[in-house]
Amino acid sequence: MEQTRQENKMGTMPIGKLLLQISLPIIISMLIQAFYNIVDSMFVSRINEEALTAVSLIFPMQTLMISIATGTGVGVNALLSRALGAKEFKRANKVAQHAIFLAFVSSVIVAAAMLLLAHPFMHVQTDNPLIYQYGSTYMQICGGLCFGIFFQITMERLLTSTGKTIYTMISQMTGAIINIIMDPILIFGLGPFPEMGVAGAAAATVLGQTIAAILGVILNLKYNDEISLNMRGFRPEKHMILLIYKIGIPSIVMASIGSVMTFGMNLILMQYLNNSTAAAVFGVYFKLNSVFFMPVFGLNNGIVPIVAYNYGARHRKRIVETTKLGVISAVSLMLIGLAAFWIIPDKLLAIFNASENMLAIGVPALRIISISFIFAGYCIVIGSTMQALGSAFYSMINSLARQLFVLLPSAFILAAIFRSQGGLPAIWFSYIIAEIVSVIVTTIFFRKVYKEKIAPLPE
Repeated sequence: MEQTRQENKMGTMPIGKLLLQISLPIIISMLIQAFYNIVDSMFVSRINEEALTAVSLIFPMQTLMISIATGTGVGVNALLSRALGAKEFKRANKVAQHAIFLAFVSSVIVAAAMLLLAHPFMHVQTDNPLIYQYGSTYMQICGGLCFGIFFQITMERLLTSTGKTIYTMISQMTGAIINIIMDPILIFGLGPFPEMGVAGAAAATVLGQTIAAILGVILNLKYNDEISLNMRGFRPEKHMILLIYKIGIPSIVMASIGSVMTFGMNLILMQYLNNSTAAAVFGVYFKLNSVFFMPVFGLNNGIVPIVAYNYGARHRKRIVETTKLGVISAVSLMLIGLAAFWIIPDKLLAIFNASENMLAIGVPALRIISISFIFAGYCIVIGSTMQALGSAFYSMINSLARQLFVLLPSAFILAAIFRSQGGLPAIWFSYIIAEIVSVIVTTIFFRKVYKEKIAPLPE
């Protein structure tokens, strides 16, 4: 009975109401996530600017780690929702079991890699001993104890796949709130806790992720009746793993490309332009833009299972309606972000204890980069729709072209041309150039996917 009810909801409820019902809890929880990212850096900035720069330099590795977890989750999400839409409930259980297995294996491999690479990663980027020390410590703690984030994301994806996003919100909010509370306590040594500095910020992050993961397991076992998480007698199947990663790898690669891009940009700022404050500004930008990008990603988490389910159920009209509504909503959110970055950039930077030099670099940076927001919302939603339809390869190619073949080369060329003037703020225009290219490539690919996969479906 529960399975039938879920099928009716995903296949018959008005799209606007369904997308709101599924996405809103995720959007709220992701806003909390964005808020705690800002609070984390806000407290770190109170230590000194070197600490803020160090955390900014580690950001690509954090993104890489999370991209592996979320990319695998995209594959799980799409396959599980599609199986439920096609009424293949045993297959859905098998996907869920493989999700748990892959979370464990991935966390072990990533933890080992993060512990080994922490010092070399920081050494490549900076000669400042304080920044080096802060960054290495932060990366070892967050990376070495990454099992929390892997299982948190996996549990949340399983809940999202069956439409139970209210529990996803509870899990994410709990982890975020614990992080926010523990940040000042562990960083500055409040009450009985010792003063840990940057290590305290990392410890607070890991603690929040671990508790959210445990809560996610409990919520799945208690409320997610559509799937079984019983691992008794489980044997990993190569075919199922390949299916998950056929969809998930492009998402992992896309997010990983973002890590490479951020790392490359940090190298340009730190080594080529020798400007650590600009690197701090770049890191702060990512914290601030998450307030507007996280809701769009939350919207995507609602779009993917709806599109995947209705593709399995062969409902063309509902796929098209979901995509259109998603694009309109995402672009609207991005326009709000554009307005905020243009109207109050100095107020936003002041959150991070910005010096006069940081304000001089940061204000034009936020205003210029935010122009790319106009195009980003459209590209994100269309890319997610293609992933849900099993055409994630196109999204991967688009992301590769945008960030590695356009954004980074453009940034380096602009930095070289205007190096005599410090390379700033010209370098930030690379974002606008890259996003325009992305719009063109995204549209070309989606027209192809629509013709091949959506158009042949019955009305």
